[in-house]
This record gives sequence, structure tokens and C-alpha cells, in this order.
Amino acid sequence: MKRANSEKLRLPKFPCSMGRVKLHPTILLILAVFVLLLPPSVLAQDEDHQPFLPSPVQSVSTVPANGDVNPYGVAFVPPHFPRGGAANPGDILVSNFNAKSNLQGTGTTIVDISATGTQSLFFQSRTPTGLSTALNILRRGFVLVGNFPSPDGTCGNATPGSILVINSSGKQVGAIADSSINGPWDSALFDEGDSAKFFVANGLTGTVVRLDLKVSSSGVSVKSATQIASGYLHQCDAVTFVDAPTGLVYDAERDVLYVASSDDNAVFAVSNAGSTEKDHGTGRIIYQDNVHLHGPLGMIMAPNGHLVVANNDAINPDPNQPSEIVEFTVGGKFIKEISVDPNFGGSFGLAVTVNGDTARFAAVDDNVPVLLIWTLPLP
Repeated sequence: MKRANSEKLRLPKFPCSMGRVKLHPTILLILAVFVLLLPPSVLAQDEDHQPFLPSPVQSVSTVPANGDVNPYGVAFVPPHFPRGGAANPGDILVSNFNAKSNLQGTGTTIVDISATGTQSLFFQSRTPTGLSTALNILRRGFVLVGNFPSPDGTCGNATPGSILVINSSGKQVGAIADSSINGPWDSALFDEGDSAKFFVANGLTGTVVRLDLKVSSSGVSVKSATQIASGYLHQCDAVTFVDAPTGLVYDAERDVLYVASSDDNAVFAVSNAGSTEKDHGTGRIIYQDNVHLHGPLGMIMAPNGHLVVANNDAINPDPNQPSEIVEFTVGGKFIKEISVDPNFGGSFGLAVTVNGDTARFAAVDDNVPVLLIWTLPLP
């Protein structure tokens, strides 16, 4: 079995005047167990590099009654989201990209996973839509999800799509079909209540746009749209549908947007993302690691400030590292990796939320397909 954390543990060397000493196998086993049980704070070289990634705890099927597969987007329902509808605060929404036929870009559903692990249907489109990783939730009661459909399951015949706007009852109340949307593959949201900054990665053009949104009790509208980044490699792929900029993480405090670009096999940082009125190109590379990156996809920022990214295994594949989720610092230092499936192509969408002194982390394994959920204490 491959180690989850590929950093080597270095134990101190002690002087010994006893010559060569052979330890009984039982004593060696006890020592090994003792080392494994040491807390991360003891094993970590320094406080900044303590890992966030834990081991799986809970697994819930994401397949609804109509048989949709390939769960992509994952989002926690935030506090203050209206109760009594099809989803409640603390639930997890998961969008499906494929229909039961497994044709890509034909899925129609979003499922709700309750805090107790019960699955129910949140939304179902009347037509094939291909609901992508671009899944975010506004606390005023609206869900935004990327619609990236294909009539035959191929990227070559995919349409530009749109962003569907769904209310708390699971009913579509609108769509954002701005000309800047061209294959919404992933997204990031900065929710300010009556307004929001919504970043969308376009799979068909290799660009990232910022939509400045107005949010009211009746719906969502676009105040302005600005292309803030471009030049990322992008291509159609028969296995992954498209290799393009995917995972987006917005750091509002620093006004930086982090972009995980699959085909570039790198993570970029775009400065002034929330305020700029011009295109900043790809931004600067902050993490490029051919040992641990294998086509980065969905991405989140962990509570410890590290970035966590899934891999599609179509770019720079490694048979010894299937379906990996990789944790690294924004300064570009690798921290840890875990696998969510023994085969290629399982990892995709990620989400995290913090409630008091605990964090919940969720990731899909779209090979099965299931949602894996971790609950862990914060330091």
C-alpha cells in the first residue's frame, strides 16, 4: 500500500556504545506503532507545514433515482441559507455531469446529502444539461451551477452553456447566459449578501471571467462581466471531456484568484482578481510539481491556508498515484497526498466548511460514484 504522506519521517540519531544491537521483532512492532500514533504536531517539521488532509470517514452514494453518474461539483449549504426547502444549512449538494448512459455532458441532477448522510434529489433539469464542477451556493437562497451540455457526449459538439440559477426549493428561476460564459467548467464565489463576485473557468476557451452579481430575494442578475485571465492550455479529451482551467479559489483578503489548470499541469495566482478591469493573462505559477500533479482539477483552500487539489490522471499520469488529492502551501511546498480510488479518474470536485472548532471536507469518487466526507477537529 502506498503511503498517503510521501514526505519521509526523519528520526533523530542517538549515540550508542553498545555496538550492534538486535531488537526482538515484537519490540520493533511496538516502536513502529508508537511512531504512527504520534500526533501531527510531533511529526511535522514546523507548524506551518502540518497537513490538513485526513483519512476517509463517511461514504454516501451520489446516484439519484434516474441513474445519473459522474458527480463533479460539491458545495456545502452555508449558514443562513433559508430552511424548509429542498436543502438546509450543513447539507452538501453534488452535481452530476453524466446521465445513466454515461454520455458526458448529459446529466440533469443535483443531489442533496443531509448532515446525517441521507441522499435526496435537490434539482432535476427537463433536458440534458451536463452539470459541471461549477457549483456554488448563495446564502440568500440560490444555487449557481454550470450547464455544459453535449448532445453526443463529446466536447467537440458541446455548446457554450450557461449558469443555471436554482432557488432553495430546487426550482430553476433563471440562467446566466452571458457571452463571456463558454463552457463553464468550474467556479468560485465570494458572497457579500446583496452582491457577489462569481468567477467562472471556461473549458472551451481557456479563460476565466468575473461576474459581478446583484442578489435579491427574487433572483440573481449580472451587473458586469470581465475577463480577468486567459492563455491557459485547453483541449477536448475523450476521457475527461475537456482539459482546461478548472479549480478556482478566491482569497478575498489578498484579492488573489488561484487557478488550477489541468493541461498546464500547474496552479497559477491572478492578482487583483476581484477589482481588475483587464485581462492578466495566466497570472504567475505558484505550484508546478510533476511528481504529485497529474492534471489538477477541483481545488479548495483548507482552514490551515493550504491549497488542496484533485487530479484527473489524464495529464502526466502515474500508475502509482491514482485519483490523488494533493495538499500544498501557497508558497509551492508539497505537504501531503491521499488517494480516493485505486484506479485512475476518481477524484474531481472538492468542498470544505468550518463550524466552530471542526471542519468538514468532502470529495467525490466519480468511479464508484460516491461522496467521501471527513469530519476533523481544528487545532
